[in-house]
Amino acid sequence: MKTTSGRYEPKPRLLWPPLLILVGGLLAACAAPLPVATGAPGRDGSSWNTPAQLSWQAVALPGKAPTLYHLDEHAPLGAHGQRTALKADARSSASMLRTPVRVEADALGQLGFSWMVPALIAGADMGARDLDDSPVRLILAFEGDRSQFSAKNAMLNELTRLVTGEEMPYATLMYVWCNQRPVGSVIHNPRTDRIRKIVVESGPKGLMQWRNYERDIRADFAHAFGEPPGALVAIGLMTDSDNTHSKTVAWYGPIGLRP
Repeated sequence: MKTTSGRYEPKPRLLWPPLLILVGGLLAACAAPLPVATGAPGRDGSSWNTPAQLSWQAVALPGKAPTLYHLDEHAPLGAHGQRTALKADARSSASMLRTPVRVEADALGQLGFSWMVPALIAGADMGARDLDDSPVRLILAFEGDRSQFSAKNAMLNELTRLVTGEEMPYATLMYVWCNQRPVGSVIHNPRTDRIRKIVVESGPKGLMQWRNYERDIRADFAHAFGEPPGALVAIGLMTDSDNTHSKTVAWYGPIGLRP
């Protein structure tokens, strides 16, 4: 929910297993106006299509302190002064912002987004079950044929539905900044292979700079999962430092979709 201070704080939930929240469907949560810019221009000068009516939902991970998200009108812009961006402040915490969308598979095109990270999280390892923290994540959730799930994922999907009332996405693709793995690497979530992460930045190069991305959603999904994507049903942001019991901040810029 959005507080009087302008921060986005998740509504407390029952102590469900954290993975169920991460892979669950569009959970009921307090909605608030989209806090990031909605008209990100492409590098070629063309416009991106992100409906202004999109709203973010604050989603808590039970048993975790929430990361605080708020609109920062004085986000650092290097030598060029300041800009408006969404600030994430994690202090041994983890929670996300999600917004429902609906883009059919044959309409998927490019995704544009940007972020700025001052420092990496020491000791974080996105491939390790107990060290899986990241200063920034851009998350895409997809529909698909759940009859293809392995027995383990089918059980997880059923448990998610019983606990949350929603099925987990068929597949979740994350763009992440990793401490050591090369750019382009695909990291499988240690708990389920239906969550996979593409490393778009690695190591300290690029810290304290705004990094801008244009990604081909279909190509990235095929690279990560080895199959074509289904419909895109949600976009999320997440900054977390709960596993390493550390502090981190980051800023997110505009998000846009283009056929």
